[in-house]
Amino acid sequence: MTAILGISAFYHDSAAALLVDGEIVAAAQEERFSRKKHDEDFPKQSVAYCLEQAGMEIEEIDFVAFYEKPLLKFERLIETFVRFAPLGYQSFRQAIPKWLNGKLQIPKLLRQGLDSRYQGPFVFTEHHESHAASAFFPSPFDESAILTIDGVGEWSTTCIGSGKGNHIEIDYEIRFPHSLGLLYSAFTYYAGFRVNSGEYKLMGLAPYGKPKYRKQILDHLIDLKEDGSFRLDMKYFNYCQGLTMTSKHFELLFGGKPRSPESRLTQRDMDIAASIQSVTEEAMLKLAIQAGKVTGSKNLVLAGGVALNCVGNGKILRESSFDEIWIQPASGDAGGALGAAQFTWHQLLNRPRVAKRCDSQKASLLGPEFDDETIRSAIDAAGLTCNLLGSDQEICDHVAELIDLGNVIGWFQGRMEFGPRALGARSILGDARSERMQQLMNLKIKFRESFRPFAPIVLEEYADHYFDLEPNQTSPYMLLVAPVRSEIRRDHEDSSDDATFQDRLQQVRSTIPAVTHIDYSARIQTVSEDRNPMLYQLMKSFHHRTGCGVLINTSFNVRSEPIVCSPSDAVRCFVNTDIDVLVMGKFVVEKKMQSTPFLSTDREAHLKQFQLD
Repeated sequence: MTAILGISAFYHDSAAALLVDGEIVAAAQEERFSRKKHDEDFPKQSVAYCLEQAGMEIEEIDFVAFYEKPLLKFERLIETFVRFAPLGYQSFRQAIPKWLNGKLQIPKLLRQGLDSRYQGPFVFTEHHESHAASAFFPSPFDESAILTIDGVGEWSTTCIGSGKGNHIEIDYEIRFPHSLGLLYSAFTYYAGFRVNSGEYKLMGLAPYGKPKYRKQILDHLIDLKEDGSFRLDMKYFNYCQGLTMTSKHFELLFGGKPRSPESRLTQRDMDIAASIQSVTEEAMLKLAIQAGKVTGSKNLVLAGGVALNCVGNGKILRESSFDEIWIQPASGDAGGALGAAQFTWHQLLNRPRVAKRCDSQKASLLGPEFDDETIRSAIDAAGLTCNLLGSDQEICDHVAELIDLGNVIGWFQGRMEFGPRALGARSILGDARSERMQQLMNLKIKFRESFRPFAPIVLEEYADHYFDLEPNQTSPYMLLVAPVRSEIRRDHEDSSDDATFQDRLQQVRSTIPAVTHIDYSARIQTVSEDRNPMLYQLMKSFHHRTGCGVLINTSFNVRSEPIVCSPSDAVRCFVNTDIDVLVMGKFVVEKKMQSTPFLSTDREAHLKQFQLD
């Protein structure tokens, strides 16, 4: 038996993943345990969970694989500081002590994090090798093209490569400071959202605007070639030498300073979001086409933070020549822990690999699960009353009825998801047919901006009934966007440019309005019995009751908090929001059945905070 522990840490989204004889046994982000969003500390609790899941002690681990090469990254930092000196001194003063006092001593930090009990070797893979490994090795393909795009690892920001059998190879790279991920993050910063966590907000805002600034971006910021290669004009950016993403030249080009966080969004902000989204999609498509030309493969796998841009992924699926694409569900840095472990097993140890028909990611349900006793204890500790239902079918029929009656459900079942998406294990569910559900869930449950779209989950066998997908096209990890079919769309009276943001937000666009974005698109998760039997059973019950095979699925958390992990996390979120019903295992807790009224949060403050022009 060979056990390999993969670790990503000390930058963004620390995580641990465990392989035993090449099989993925467990993987989880540290933030889920620590409750600290994007926790970057050593993933001590994630490691403990992975070992517990495997029934192992740390001394039984054969290799510890780290997701990047610290010395190579330090080289890039030093060369960047020297290149821009004396500019960037403040940034230099902040960064260098952290490296000299810790980040250059990763083996020591790893041993400390493992309580000095691990005495085996460490393996350091390059950042984009980790991404590429996480994309190819769990995929259902024996061979494929590989495309990884993110902000930056050591030097690489974009890589094209190929995978075959148990081997991957990087053929081409774009190097720092030229980065599609950092370009998108610069606009995230300029739009008033937080870098490394607000990019998905920018993507959600884009459909409300028009790409009026697209030409300015292509003329001044990025020189994008037909083969997908690109260079940035660095005078518009400040991330190499400063503490901000954009420079004064950027502000002059777009006519103003960055939007203040939490301030009102304007049409200009929406147009800027639409512009950078358009450019990003074009760059992603050109890179994908080039990957196909270089490798000659009809399959494509993707990873890296930019691979979470599901609109760009949908464009690649529709407009490239690939027959199939597969995207790592934990495409960001957390997935690097899994990739580093798999790279060690397959490529360095030369262990064979057999591609599985679906994939070997196990529906990305790789986190902890909890027994009935633990669930009941969390419910009792909160002073809540509950019903215990008998069979899975009884649970699903009852919850389907509750959803049909307009209730919002906190759904907590089985093993937690690995990656940023809730895939039906730690989810909030609602009726996609409701005309008011999107705003209700955004403002009264998620406490977030009302423009943010919700994703649909759809029974796999009915996906092409609701969305423009090829028959049998699947999207199990919620990483593809597709148009809503024209047959279920609804025309709305006021589609003029003079319509206010609120008017457009409240327009009913289809028979499933709660998951239909302003541009008639939806970020789709297809649900099948083999990947998530309990969720599938619930959706079958809802379909049998209503004739609708679609539900809202959003992550079980509130704004600025990680997705819930434990029953106690779920109870706390349930109590402090307007979720109507909590379903954990076979236990059902309904707010209306509680003898003690809940203290309501200041709803007016939240509504005022997110009021938009």
